[in-house]
Amino acid sequence: MHPSSTIDRPVEPPASSTRSWSRAFADISTGLANRQLWAHLGWQDIKQRYRRSVLGPLWITIGMGVTALGTGLLYGFLFHANTATFLPYVTVGFIVWNFLSGCLLEGLQTFISNEGLIKHLPAPLSVYVLRTIWRQTLLLLHNLIVYVIVAAIFLGHLIEPYSLAANGGGTIQPGIGWSILLAIPGFLLIAVNGGWVATLLGIISTRYRDIPQVINAIIQLLFYGTPIVWSIDTLSPENRDLGQSVLDWNPLYHLLQVMRGPLLGQEVTPLSWIVTIVMAVLGWALALVFMKNYRARISYWV
Repeated sequence: MHPSSTIDRPVEPPASSTRSWSRAFADISTGLANRQLWAHLGWQDIKQRYRRSVLGPLWITIGMGVTALGTGLLYGFLFHANTATFLPYVTVGFIVWNFLSGCLLEGLQTFISNEGLIKHLPAPLSVYVLRTIWRQTLLLLHNLIVYVIVAAIFLGHLIEPYSLAANGGGTIQPGIGWSILLAIPGFLLIAVNGGWVATLLGIISTRYRDIPQVINAIIQLLFYGTPIVWSIDTLSPENRDLGQSVLDWNPLYHLLQVMRGPLLGQEVTPLSWIVTIVMAVLGWALALVFMKNYRARISYWV
């Protein structure tokens, strides 16, 4: 071989490290582009859950309706609340909370539950995150049927200024109007936050399998610490200011309120919008760091 042949031969660039920002961003963008894949997988999850059932996914709606009705009437009686406004409040609280908790709890299992696909299907990891969020969105859409029914029944009480307290005390809410459209950006903010939660906790849980058990143990505590079956107006007047101060530091309350507030005609404070936006930015920044560093290891951890 001529000595110069080795000099003329083009030198191939070294393979880039798997720990790169470009690969992390490419995973997200490619996953978003594969809409047909994650949308199909998410819909198949719903169909498989209710396979051979007569009512099928309508059981989602029925289950939510029974839960909201029973809990709303019970806690409305215990707190001496106005049923016509408190029942819709509890109903929407349950609907949004189910979406939040679903993104959290199923997000923990995002990669673990997709072990077979991850090992055999050359798809971006973000596809499985989007599958989880889309599945929860479909459940949310089914549950919103309950909201439509309850809102139609009590519409006369919700389109006028109202209070959750039976005696008319507490905060007076403006009532349902055009502000109901703010529920759309509110939902989008919740979904964006659910995406980074599923990505971040999904990676951590894949490596440390005790994390899902810990989160499952405290999720009920988070439920009762968030105003879903209770409200600031149900507290005694002297404790309302303190209760509101505590809620201002509860991020789940702000996530809940940016969607529940518009659906019920309640005023959503700028603080809730700011907190949810900041959470989305900081959360995705942290999730991308984990994607950059540990994306290539997930297939080995599962």
